[in-house]
Amino acid sequence: MIQLKNILLPTDFSEPGLEAANYAVELAERFGATLHLLHVIVDPVIYLPMFESYPMPSKAEFEQYAQERMEGWLTDDDKKRCNAQLHWVHGTPFVEIINFARENEIDLIVMGTHGHGAIAHMLTSSEAEKVVRKAPCPVLTVRPEGHQFVHP
Repeated sequence: MIQLKNILLPTDFSEPGLEAANYAVELAERFGATLHLLHVIVDPVIYLPMFESYPMPSKAEFEQYAQERMEGWLTDDDKKRCNAQLHWVHGTPFVEIINFARENEIDLIVMGTHGHGAIAHMLTSSEAEKVVRKAPCPVLTVRPEGHQFVHP
């Protein structure tokens, strides 16, 4: 019998992440699992070109933004139904997702994928693909288009 005690839902606050959240909440509720919502704050140096004429947000401002978005990512009812825990870390997304899964005995990772075509895939591999290849547990990837099993 499959037992899920801890489910990880990494999010970058994109549309595919919302679809993945539907699956993660439903699975967490059905298995009585704790849902861990994780956002990885990418090194702000990457954003320097965007802030050439504006002040760069501080580390605390990035963290505050992450916390505010995570608090609103799931409804209060969903948070209660699946004992949601909110986490954010700094680093490279796929590395931090895998580290979090190992350190917190995650049984399943549920994440959205943008579902890029073959050409885009050749140019850049996705974070979801890297997680699938290196994760210490099963990974459910959810595409925003196509057949959906969860009813609203």
